[in-house]
Amino acid sequence: MIYHHNRFVFKETTTAEQRAQALASLRRQGESIDAVKQYIVGRDVGGEFAYGAVFVIEDLDGYWQYLTAPSHAHTDRIGLPLLETFVSYDTTDSDDPDIGEQIAALHARRFAADPALTQLVTDIPSYTGSSAPAPAGPGPQG
Repeated sequence: MIYHHNRFVFKETTTAEQRAQALASLRRQGESIDAVKQYIVGRDVGGEFAYGAVFVIEDLDGYWQYLTAPSHAHTDRIGLPLLETFVSYDTTDSDDPDIGEQIAALHARRFAADPALTQLVTDIPSYTGSSAPAPAGPGPQG
């Protein structure tokens, strides 16, 4: 199993309506993507982040389905521009020593196919984790 985590803080300029729409879109991902076995979207408690989401996915094929689903693309387009800080990472019980590189390759493939998405991510003031594209200079870290 792969647990894909997202932790984030909205920009101070984000309205309550925009925040609600972004969180609802994350929930729609969990409801609409067949590869997602379980999910949670809500407050991130006990740390520096305000909100978080975790999507439980069975395997790499399901991870790719999750990454390329239309509902995921919709969340990216409406949510990423609202974020001040974003961290994504994965936890897995896989014994495959190459699982991290395989997950990173799926993200790289997705970014290579979608320059607009890559720009949305690059524009986030602070973005780190498994899905961060390689920085072109100051900006996201991977």
